[in-house]
Amino acid sequence: MKTREQIPEQYRWNLCDLYATNEDWEKDFAKLPEIIERAKTYKGKLNNKKDILKMYNDFQDNTELFEHLFCYAYLAGDLNSKDIESQGKMAKMMAMEAKLGEATAYVDPEMALLSEEQLDELINDPDFADFDEELKIIKESKKHILSEKEEAMLAATHQLTSNFKEIFGRMDNGDMEFGKVIVDGKEVQISHGVYGMLMHNKDQNVRRDAFKAYYEPYLKFINTLSSIYSGSVKSDWFYAKTKKFDSTMEMALFNEQVDKKVYTNLIESVNSNLEPLHEYIELRKKILGLETLNMYDLYVPIVEEADSIMDFEQAFDMVKKGLAPLGEDYQELLQRAKDERWMDVYETPAKRSGAYSLGIRGTHPFVLLNFQGTLNDVSTVAHELGHSMHSYYSNESQCAIKSNYKIFVAEVASTCNEILLHNYLMKTVTDEKVKKNLLSVYLDMLRTTMYRQSMFAEFEYISHSMVEKDIPLTYKSLCDEYYKLNKKYYGNGVEHNPEIAYEWARVPHFYRAFYVYKYATGIISAICIANKILTEGKPAVENYKKFLSLGCSMDPVSELKVAGVDLMSKEPFEIVAKSFKDTLEELKKLA
Repeated sequence: MKTREQIPEQYRWNLCDLYATNEDWEKDFAKLPEIIERAKTYKGKLNNKKDILKMYNDFQDNTELFEHLFCYAYLAGDLNSKDIESQGKMAKMMAMEAKLGEATAYVDPEMALLSEEQLDELINDPDFADFDEELKIIKESKKHILSEKEEAMLAATHQLTSNFKEIFGRMDNGDMEFGKVIVDGKEVQISHGVYGMLMHNKDQNVRRDAFKAYYEPYLKFINTLSSIYSGSVKSDWFYAKTKKFDSTMEMALFNEQVDKKVYTNLIESVNSNLEPLHEYIELRKKILGLETLNMYDLYVPIVEEADSIMDFEQAFDMVKKGLAPLGEDYQELLQRAKDERWMDVYETPAKRSGAYSLGIRGTHPFVLLNFQGTLNDVSTVAHELGHSMHSYYSNESQCAIKSNYKIFVAEVASTCNEILLHNYLMKTVTDEKVKKNLLSVYLDMLRTTMYRQSMFAEFEYISHSMVEKDIPLTYKSLCDEYYKLNKKYYGNGVEHNPEIAYEWARVPHFYRAFYVYKYATGIISAICIANKILTEGKPAVENYKKFLSLGCSMDPVSELKVAGVDLMSKEPFEIVAKSFKDTLEELKKLA
């Protein structure tokens, strides 16, 4: 591994685009206490148009400053996790963020005291054009916003209820003692990361032993894990009831401006299209040549990845060609990302692992990579640049308060890029082995993201409904419900090993209620948009770029309609189910 100094400058972030020196950062940081104190001065005054507008403008004017300070510390820390100075900056920013939250806690309760007529007047006032969506949310939330005193008390309870996630995290990442397995004659200690790697091992005995060793502590502590999760679900219901919602799901989707029909469409459509998944499971069993396909055999590649190691220049060129259908202006932005050093490309000592894109208003997005030259790395480059372009278009088109797109649509642009790249590779590669690999990767992406996350979403709905109906959540009831879902989703082609009934107990996302369904709706939306771009051309591209430019200026479901995807209907779900089936048939011909 090379040091940062050994990596050519062109492949390293230019953080000077945010702050030229640490002294410049400190000068801006010194402005924050005054800004926070000024935020307090509007308390008790949000009953007239003049002060409300002044408050919103003041908050918006300081958004970019907070973002630049926070992101500079965050990015610098990710380049070197041992950098004490960056850690100090992050700690200072977290403290300031908490103080700002305290200082502005009065805003929503005071705004909710305005009548619907007063809020409508503000929404329709051109002076409030930047804040109309914010005001619409307050209007819709009026019945769910409590008094200032009640909101303060409720906010204080989060210090207690947030512990369920923290307790699970500490137990899962610190206290769980996993066993050891023998791999190629050597003893290997199981961990979360190692387990994921061993599920791809070619030796079924290794996969079986790793599976059993991994699940053993979850079985051992299932009573405790059930109590932790039960407490988390009960706390979700407590907040939903207190905020006058009929269910936890209603509260979660309301906060995201997503209609319940989107959730039910997903579950119903996936359930009506499980047969192709069952066929894929049977094909996987056949290709692997296994007498019995087990749950621990679902991740081993059925097609060996072809050697495709390349340098970053080749990879970037491949990404540009794959995304050519998005037009010249998109190509120019991709080139800027490379030329202006938006990307930190290579792994270096103490650098954060993985990949991400951080969109920053007033400058440009920053993309973290750990590029190794595989075909999967090429897909990662396309994925993260999708996030970047979404941020760039939104920041350029929207005011500060409307520029950050919602989590619900966060994976659409990135996954759309992956699909376009996949289509390009399928048309241009001549190696049949590579084609089979691409097809199997696509099927596994849909299996794990559309089908598996939908199963998770259905489990969440069941567990929360049980609590809302006063049905106790015991380890037996949770395991029984999960095991039934696993059988339904994966069918008879796989052995439903008893350990899989405990899988729910290791999913950290369940401690953020009704979050996982967005992975499924995201990939479904992305595939539908990519298909439109490839079949309809320029009109679809223009609509897609309008979508990229919307930020959070509309509710996310309406934003997707701009790109031609209506999740209030079942059509998008059926389109992607058909895509899975067609790809499966194509792989069957080559297998």
